[in-house]
Amino acid sequence: MHTRAEQLKAFDRLLTIMDELRAQCPWDKKQTMETLRHLTIEETYELGDAILDNDLEEVKKELGDVLLHIVFYAKIGSETNDFDIADVCNTICDKLISRHPHIYGDVTVADEEEVKRNWENLKLKEGKKSVLEGVPQSLPALVKANRIQEKVAGVGFDWEEPNQVWEKLEEELSEFKEEIAKGDKNAIESEFGDVMFSMVNYARFLKINPENALERTNKKFSKRFMYLEQKAKELNKSLKDMTLAEMDVFWEEAKSSDD
Repeated sequence: MHTRAEQLKAFDRLLTIMDELRAQCPWDKKQTMETLRHLTIEETYELGDAILDNDLEEVKKELGDVLLHIVFYAKIGSETNDFDIADVCNTICDKLISRHPHIYGDVTVADEEEVKRNWENLKLKEGKKSVLEGVPQSLPALVKANRIQEKVAGVGFDWEEPNQVWEKLEEELSEFKEEIAKGDKNAIESEFGDVMFSMVNYARFLKINPENALERTNKKFSKRFMYLEQKAKELNKSLKDMTLAEMDVFWEEAKSSDD
């Protein structure tokens, strides 16, 4: 691993390259925070994919892409004299020190859960009107549900035992089934949302990240389905011309080859 001096030298190299690109490259000159935004989101998702795949070489590359975007935003901010990379670093350092009084102050905590509760209470003391202010509105719904539940749990609004959450989930499933029987599409959708919200909540009690769990299933399903497509191709068949029984043979083969 590199020394702290080598790490700082590498970061300075990136800052220098960013300055040069912003001054000389036609594409980099044109970029604004708004034009970079969707690219940053894309890079973040690519980093997430690499983490789920446990591809550390790819994680390293994607972290570089995300870091480039951070440096790019800071460069743009410096051009309008609003902030620069030092302001970005100092702001997060000040926040971390403020939010960790058990490290930089005289507060004592018993465990990780108490750290989380203190974190949310400190946010309210800093002037936030709601613990939910820190949940971005543009988050995907599944991720947002998880963050909402983590936030409110941080200030004590939570179930005491996992079995209570399971009972709530069963209650929501029963209500969902009742609305299906009635056939009211809006009510069915509403109850389905309640079921999903309860599932996310139960996952939290099991210490499972629902987004990660669902994405792992997405990847598993896609891998199996592509195996099925490949086998159909080897037989010179179209999937739509195969019976479910025929497809199921290859599906089971795919399942048996899962890592």
